[in-house]
Amino acid sequence: MTTPLATRGALVPRLAALSKVVELGPGRLDKKILSDAGTLLLRAGDRLKLSSDHTVVALAGGTGSGKSSLFNAVSGLELSPTGVRRPTTARTHACVWGLEGAAPLLDWLQIQWRHRFSRSSALDKGESQLHGLILLDLPDHDSIRALTDPEADRLIGLADLVVWVLDPQKYADAATHRRYVAELAGHDSGTVFALNQVDKLAPEELAELVIDLNDLLRREGVSQPTVVTTSAVTGRGIDSLKSVLADAVTRRRAAVQRLESDLDRLVRRLDPPGEAPASVDAARRVGLTDALCDAVGVPAVGEALENVHAERSAAYVGWPVTRLVSALRPDPLKALRLDDLREEIQGLADGAVTAQPAEVENAVQALADGLSVDMQPSWKAAVQHAARSRSGQLPQALSEELEEVAPRLGFVPGWWRAVQVWQYLLVAAFLLGFIWIVASLTGIPTGISLVEDPASLPWVGIAMASVLGLGALSSVAARNFVVLGASKERERLELEMRRRVGMVAEGMVVEPVERELARHHEFAQAMHTLRR
Repeated sequence: MTTPLATRGALVPRLAALSKVVELGPGRLDKKILSDAGTLLLRAGDRLKLSSDHTVVALAGGTGSGKSSLFNAVSGLELSPTGVRRPTTARTHACVWGLEGAAPLLDWLQIQWRHRFSRSSALDKGESQLHGLILLDLPDHDSIRALTDPEADRLIGLADLVVWVLDPQKYADAATHRRYVAELAGHDSGTVFALNQVDKLAPEELAELVIDLNDLLRREGVSQPTVVTTSAVTGRGIDSLKSVLADAVTRRRAAVQRLESDLDRLVRRLDPPGEAPASVDAARRVGLTDALCDAVGVPAVGEALENVHAERSAAYVGWPVTRLVSALRPDPLKALRLDDLREEIQGLADGAVTAQPAEVENAVQALADGLSVDMQPSWKAAVQHAARSRSGQLPQALSEELEEVAPRLGFVPGWWRAVQVWQYLLVAAFLLGFIWIVASLTGIPTGISLVEDPASLPWVGIAMASVLGLGALSSVAARNFVVLGASKERERLELEMRRRVGMVAEGMVVEPVERELARHHEFAQAMHTLRR
């Protein structure tokens, strides 16, 4: 039989959230907390599968508190042995009001068959309000016997409601309060305190003890303690205790309230994971790509490509006459230090240029720090570890990617060669005109009447000047087109390199970080559900 939806409706989502916390917590939460959370999940799962028509109430107390006598007084039968010998109760006894459906629950509690007792219908007359009660008489929690303390501890943890039976002479006993009461702070609805053997006290002593006990419990975190004064000898307070038990049995909520209280206590031990985005935003992705491009030297490579491309084109589209004059001057490549840039580009083509590991590490660290600044330390460390998980392979991966887009320095556009042929034709025309003039001035016979006609010389001179101007003009126009083309090629190269750097960064840095951020986000949502 399962717990009714009305009582478990708010508990099930919290247990599911706790399961998620246990799933996501390893490496980020204390191992003891994870272990306790796992134990609570197992206990909650087991208890919610078992009878919701029964409420398990454990009578717990120290040696000599009169716990077994109180058990007999409530049950109305001499079920649990009492006497001078201490401890008297070595094994847990159970009295069940309404045995139907209780057997699996008693098996889960590990109550031996010979220590299970059922109230018959004849004895239950007038006590129908207790139907569904399973009353346990636990071994003394402070017993010197080796077997009794673990038994008491186990059942105190499993019971839906715990009634602490206190001796007037030892009601403030440190063993009880330090080991149990203080640990159960916040379990107000699942804990009752029975100040027993009050027949030994005068009325004014009893009033003083009740006030003192209430004050003590509040100091230990029990904000609204339920204290009942009882005497198994005189029967005083037994009906009051039965009334408290009947209320818990009737409401059928003790099991759920106990689990809710245990959840609340566990949640107070959990540190919030802190604030963080659920994913890496576009601005941080761009920032990481920019930093990695700087580490690879993408801007410098693009600039070097543009300069070398422009200078290299001079051999094809430059005006030969100008190159001849420039040959008498210092080498412009050396003056501009472009030889080194050319070597850099060639090195990139050969795969020799690599990313700087230190700069790559700094770029990755900056991303992790920016994302985890408001996280709890263990989660912050997890994000940083995820970001650096493949940082050792990142420089090599970047270099290998860029090898595929390295510029082709040996490629010569067809229009460069066309311009070169055109300019050499102009040079040939200029030389032909020069020969024409020389032949005309020196009178060297050529057999061509036009050449030997002095009247044609001015036109030849004009033609030669036009050839020189046309050559220079075509060279300037061609160089402008080269510069424009080099700029576009640089832009294309840098965009492609950035795209590839971004792809590598996405796979080796962003994706591991986003998995950790998603884990943190799920954990934070589970914590939010747990704290409801």
